[in-house]
Formats: sequence, structure tokens, C-alpha cells
Amino acid sequence: MTTDTGTDAVQGSLRAAVAERLRRARPELAARHDLSTAAGLAAAGAAAGDDTLVAVVVRDLDLAGWARQTCAYAQGLDAAEAAAWRRAFTRTVFLAGDPERIGARFPLARTAPDGSAAWTAPGPPGATAALRRLLKLLQAPAAIRAGEDTAFEIPRHPAYRTPVVSRPPLRRDLCLATVDCTLADALVHLNHLLAEAVMDGLLAPGDRLVLRTVPRPAADLNRFAAVRAVPDPHAPDRLRLAAALTTPSAAGPDVAPV
Repeated sequence: MTTDTGTDAVQGSLRAAVAERLRRARPELAARHDLSTAAGLAAAGAAAGDDTLVAVVVRDLDLAGWARQTCAYAQGLDAAEAAAWRRAFTRTVFLAGDPERIGARFPLARTAPDGSAAWTAPGPPGATAALRRLLKLLQAPAAIRAGEDTAFEIPRHPAYRTPVVSRPPLRRDLCLATVDCTLADALVHLNHLLAEAVMDGLLAPGDRLVLRTVPRPAADLNRFAAVRAVPDPHAPDRLRLAAALTTPSAAGPDVAPV
């Protein structure tokens, strides 16, 4: 029997990336599970529980614009909020609604300047139970088109604290795989990737991203500073690359900003 060593190497790299995410968020779970296998990774993730979540109310959805505001939201979290959300693997529920209409009834931590979306603070599920009962889950079944690139700059949240060691703005590609990806899926993948990249200091105000939609991101994981890997729907024992953030040197040519 022959073995596709290239495919095996990619799978090993994807498992390693998921394992590192687990270790950062829940080191105690990582110590109890074999993170070298897809089954072990799944078991560790399932044991995490759901004690913290964020609810996002979405009125209008422009993917690049929403990504900008997701980065700004993550900047504004204090250390305790960020740590709690990270331990829950940045669990997020997306709801269809108008932030302006619900803002007076429910506490919102951030509202996009154009009113297109709003975020609650990370907290126990009970804190957003009434909001989640009032609004329906966001249904966005449209497929993502490949080949549409959009550049944008990450804004600064007023609460963002400049690191002691500052750096000049960086430029990266934000790659999104379009195969088997709906708009709802894209929200989930980019939400996890961007929020955790902000927490890790990979993204900061002034950084410039180019959202690139491609059928499948290139398999050379050395290009990427952070990845979002999920079970392959056609082979649950394998992982696929759903989204990725390149290293600064890997960014491609400039495109017109939003």
C-alpha cells in the first residue's frame, strides 16, 4: 500500500495547529488528550464546555467590513473577558437583527459605526438568553465566490492598549477557502481566526489585510502565521484548511481598499 506523504504532512501540520490552539485556550484539556490524532483533538474540544459566549447581532453583512469590526471588538476586551472567551474557544452565536432597535433593551459591548452589527461582551450563556430567544439565528446559506479580493485596514478600538514594544503596521493576506463554504460558515471561520489573532498580537490597529477568497488555500503551511482548520465534511477523520492568515512577508500585491 502506498502513502501520500505530502498529504500526510499537511494533515500533521493541521493537527499541530489545532493542538496548539487547544493548548493556548485549555492547557489542562490538552494534557488529558492525545492531540496527535483527529479523534483526540475532537474529544478535547468536546470536553471544553460552553460557559462563555459572545452574541453578534447582524443587520447587514459585508464580509470585509464585518471582519474589520470583529478585530476592533477583540481589541476592546479587557484581560479577564479575553481569557474567558479564549477558554471557550471564542464561541460565538450570530443572530439576525437590527442593533439600533435592540440597543435600548440589551447591553451591547460594541456596535459597528454604520450600525450593521453589534457584539455583546463575553459572558455566561444566561446573560444573552433573552436576546437569543428574541432573535433568530442568522441564516446565510449563500456560497462564497472565489477570486474576489478586498483590502481593508484594521481600526483602533478606544480601549486598545498599545504594547510596550510597538511595531510598524503590517500587511497580510486573509485567505478564505470557498469550497463547501457558505456565508454563515465564513463568519464562523473568520471570527475565530481574527479574534484569536488579535489576542495573540498578530493583528493590531493600522495593519492592512487583503481578504482573498480561493477554492482552497495553498497547502504550504509555512506561509501562514495562523490557520483555522476544521473536520473535512467528506472525511471526518481528516482536517481541511478553512481560513488562514499569512506571515507579513507572504502577502501578495496590493488591491483597492474598501
